[in-house]
Amino acid sequence: MIKFNYIDWGLIDYKEAWDKQELIFNKKVSDKINNPSNIIEQDFILCEHPHVYTLGQHGEINNLLINDEFLKKINATYYKTNRGGDITYHGFGQIVGYPILDIEALGLSLKTYISTVEEMVILTMKEYGITCERMEGATGVWIDSKEKTARKICAIGVKASRYITMHGFALNVNTDLSYFSHINPCGFIDKGVTSMKKEIGKEIDIEEVKKKLYKHFVELINKK
Repeated sequence: MIKFNYIDWGLIDYKEAWDKQELIFNKKVSDKINNPSNIIEQDFILCEHPHVYTLGQHGEINNLLINDEFLKKINATYYKTNRGGDITYHGFGQIVGYPILDIEALGLSLKTYISTVEEMVILTMKEYGITCERMEGATGVWIDSKEKTARKICAIGVKASRYITMHGFALNVNTDLSYFSHINPCGFIDKGVTSMKKEIGKEIDIEEVKKKLYKHFVELINKK
């Protein structure tokens, strides 16, 4: 049975969380290089951020549709990051996951790790009666992926070095979706976004969702 550290940073500024991730990530990469016989701890980190837009390493800044002045007006910040993926939004009522893992020790490639994160979300949504799936050619978790009404409920963007991961996923639970109107989410101009609250029609217990995500992730890893 592979053990994971369940860590909840609560509500935390995006840059503060990024800095904390970098410290943990860099230490694990260094340990893996310099002490290859040591076991790397597996950290499953969850948190929530105040309003922020983040752009992936190879993302297009044109997908941010507002200027600095408007960012201030809506109490949001912006960061260019070193993760994969394009632009996304983080904010109140959204679960952001930063698993900092040695996926090599878990027997995963980066591709199968991302697929596992997607499956974790799909299984969790199923518990709430929300049917989700993957979309061909796009990471993340979607509803009605083959329809004109295709909408994303969870975005994924990961960085990895020496099979150590950082950054991760963002699941819209009770998220204010109006903030997505200021970007082309993940670079798409013809796809929508949604949240658990929008799909179900009521507020969801975010702490309960966190625990369900963790449960499914641990079960999926230990099945492999």
